[in-house]
Amino acid sequence: MHTQSLYQEVILDHNRKPRNYGVLDHASHHAVGHNPLCGDRLEIALNLDGEHIDRITFHGESCAICKASASMMTAAVKGKTRADAEILIQEFRDMALGKLDPSGQHHLGRLTVFAGVRDLPTRVKCAILPWHTLHAALNSVTSISTEAADDPMHAPVGGAS
Repeated sequence: MHTQSLYQEVILDHNRKPRNYGVLDHASHHAVGHNPLCGDRLEIALNLDGEHIDRITFHGESCAICKASASMMTAAVKGKTRADAEILIQEFRDMALGKLDPSGQHHLGRLTVFAGVRDLPTRVKCAILPWHTLHAALNSVTSISTEAADDPMHAPVGGAS
């Protein structure tokens, strides 16, 4: 299957039937992410069991790319350690920005279906908003925005810049 059609198929599937969509009551960590330019606004909520992500959900109003990215992200990090989730966050961000070769070494697996977003500059923020919101939640930051000083595109994640 052609990469572009696989991308469209995955986006449509996860937009129609998002995984882990809903509200998680009594979450140990949560954050709200907002992209004022396109109106994406979503909340990530999770419970840590020690260092492992035991439960994770997302909800809000967002475009298909953002919703599909959030859906695949929650499925990918569920059961993983906080450290493993941070690695995925960094790798996904690097891939979306064209700094990571999806055919090289990484931990992204099926998430590489989003590699083509790097060629759609107006959609990059849509794809990475859930990931930056997860990073914020894991680090007890309750809200992030893609604009101005809060722009996660220009802020360091982990130890990189």
